[in-house]
Amino acid sequence: MAEKFLVETSARHVHLTEADIETLFGKGATLTHKKDLSQPGQFACEERVTLVGPKKSIPNVIILGPARGATQVEVSFTDARTLGVTAPVRESGDVAGSGACKIVGPAGEVDIAEGVIVAKRHIHMTPADAERFGVKDKDIVKVALESNGRSTVYGDVVVRVSPKFALAMHIDTDEANAACAFGEFYGEIVK
Repeated sequence: MAEKFLVETSARHVHLTEADIETLFGKGATLTHKKDLSQPGQFACEERVTLVGPKKSIPNVIILGPARGATQVEVSFTDARTLGVTAPVRESGDVAGSGACKIVGPAGEVDIAEGVIVAKRHIHMTPADAERFGVKDKDIVKVALESNGRSTVYGDVVVRVSPKFALAMHIDTDEANAACAFGEFYGEIVK
């Protein structure tokens, strides 16, 4: 029997630069830690923003900390259609030529010319995890998710390896809904 790993749903969220945090929340503002996420050093923040696209807005969008070198918005395809933006499937950080939107906070707003993506489904692994699973960084694998009535095999899953990671697969809300992957859920690599 293949070893299973946690599959987590990564809902829409925003990563912000220090400068954009100050623009959105005021001079000297910093992100307020609300709760730790499964990846070491990553956390959900108390602060929220509104995403504004050509068609509609999505309020109350969570910010993930800590601050980053580039502002990035991660949405599902459903969210992108709601906003009226084109968001390509990309790995986090690969924002060149991606979608545009406005981010609105209580103290100001930021127009990003690029940075809106649909995150490519991926598995975070440590080097020891990768060795155990027989994969390496940037490998593309298939992952089976067994659920009641909607079992799914997802292809095009990128393996991301770093000693800073904790073992977990991330899928967006559209993908989680398609597979009925609710609550504590596990997947396995299909060879």
